[in-house]
Amino acid sequence: MKTLIALIFLFLGAAGGAGALHYWQNLHHAGASSGAGGERVILHYRHPHNPTITSDTPRKDEMGMDYVPIYADAAGGDDPPGTVRVSPTVQQNMNVRIGAVTRGDLPRAIATVGFVDYDEAGLSHVHLRTEGWIEDLQVRTTGERVEAGQRLFQLHSPALVNAQEELLLAVRRGGSVEPARERLRILGVGSAEIAAIERSGEPRQRVAIHARHGGVVERLNVAEGMFVTPGTEVMSIADLSRIWVLADLFEHQADAVAAGQAARVSLPFRPGETLHGRVDYVYPTLNGPTRTLRARLVFDNPQIHLKPGMYADVELEVAPLANVLHLPAEAVIRTGRQDRVILALGEGLFQARPVEIGRRAGERLEILAGLGEGERVVLSGHFLIDSEASVTAELMRMVPAAPEPESDGSVWAAGRINAIDLEYHELNLDHEPIPAIGWPAMTMDLEVAPEVALEGLAPGLEIRFRMHEIEDYVYRITAIEPVIHDH
Repeated sequence: MKTLIALIFLFLGAAGGAGALHYWQNLHHAGASSGAGGERVILHYRHPHNPTITSDTPRKDEMGMDYVPIYADAAGGDDPPGTVRVSPTVQQNMNVRIGAVTRGDLPRAIATVGFVDYDEAGLSHVHLRTEGWIEDLQVRTTGERVEAGQRLFQLHSPALVNAQEELLLAVRRGGSVEPARERLRILGVGSAEIAAIERSGEPRQRVAIHARHGGVVERLNVAEGMFVTPGTEVMSIADLSRIWVLADLFEHQADAVAAGQAARVSLPFRPGETLHGRVDYVYPTLNGPTRTLRARLVFDNPQIHLKPGMYADVELEVAPLANVLHLPAEAVIRTGRQDRVILALGEGLFQARPVEIGRRAGERLEILAGLGEGERVVLSGHFLIDSEASVTAELMRMVPAAPEPESDGSVWAAGRINAIDLEYHELNLDHEPIPAIGWPAMTMDLEVAPEVALEGLAPGLEIRFRMHEIEDYVYRITAIEPVIHDH
């Protein structure tokens, strides 16, 4: 096998040109067709430089090079550039599956993760409006449940004692008591507590502070006997009868999600249970560390099954992508630098093509550019075909691109003079490949036009020369320029 590969590349080096390269492609990618003796069937032989010239028998061209054999299982050296031919047997062994690019509406749903959080509307903070000391603290731990109206602690505050005495003095004098009552309200004393003070006729050294609503203690920042000021957050209470589920979205999903869309939430710790709701709000900014956008869902939680910090699986029903090209996501080869697919051209021909992909919907991808409706692409086995296509592309790059011919049909080339024949006005040259006319690098004699002087030329001199075709595949040098190297 190594000997065969070596012979192939030896042929490439000796023959060069597109014809030799296509011979390697046909040999490498052909199917298994063969003759009765197991040998491959030769259709004809082709000129190594001019694919329009063929022969039924082996022969050599005008420069002594062998014609290239064209085999039946290669379907000719006329395959389009950049394609790979794979026989049906090899396709079956590679488990090649093919699908089509389609156009239409593409239903989609966004599946993501979220976590349970407090409903900020049900979160309250306990602050005092005067300074004093905490006494008879009823709430001792974070997470403890409290009911609406429950006494949280009592406060001993000289300022509250003075305000009560002013109220009682106004009552005894029979004057207006409303200003004194208002002062107590401003200091945080409730109306029921004020009425009780008036009935007793005595100021209270401790004033009870009650919970405005029920919930759990989310933060507790004081202990028995602490001195607090109006700036101290004594505690915060969260109402869990209504909670949020915050779902994380990627940037490319942001435009698909809007308030009011249906949502389903399932909880890993309660299998089989699904909560149905709607998107309440989509936050306008991204979360910096994760580069995600958050959507807020709101659910009633009467049994307090959902607790802040729990994870949830979220599925959002979003609008379908309307009238777009799409294909199975498995067909796209993503390399980081380029997205591409393998086109199935029919009759065993395949070709790699770059594509621009858009949004994903389940197991399908939107195609923005690179494909048309109805084109067929490889769904499985495409990585092996892509690898072969990459090898073919690399070999194609080994053949220099043919320059554009001059307006008069002439071509330029470069070489080194071996000998000068003044009698016949010819040069013997080692010239580089001339892709424009399909010539590989070789040593040959070339006629020089009479008007081109040979004086001043010498063996070993590197030159650039221009050639004109004077008859089919016969060329004459019409200009010579010495190559000067910078040192």
